[in-house]
Amino acid sequence: QVQLVESGGGLVQAGGSLRLSCAASGRTFSNIAMGWFRQAPGKERDFVAAIDWSGGSTYYADSVKGRFIISRDNAKNTVYLQMNSLKPEDTAVYYCAARTGGRGSRRFSAYDYWGQGTQVTVSS
Repeated sequence: QVQLVESGGGLVQAGGSLRLSCAASGRTFSNIAMGWFRQAPGKERDFVAAIDWSGGSTYYADSVKGRFIISRDNAKNTVYLQMNSLKPEDTAVYYCAARTGGRGSRRFSAYDYWGQGTQVTVSS
């Protein structure tokens, strides 16, 4: 079992930045891949970014590429999502997810564990 707790969400103006954190517990963090997804009201949960267990490979949705950066600190059992140049369309609940395969994935179904989510609101 892996427990995930997100933090760092909030209200920010367009063009601003936020950094989300996801703290993991329950098993060896360095053996699992991590991802971030988001869900806006009335929409499906969409892939945002993912990172392999080693941090050596990262993956991004086209909509956030060049603006968001995913990273991890295995010593702290934490994954981060640095969000820059935020837009109103980035407004959503952001979820952290973990999968035991070791390699990041864009697929929702590939992830075994999910956090409760943190709200990000970008005002225009």
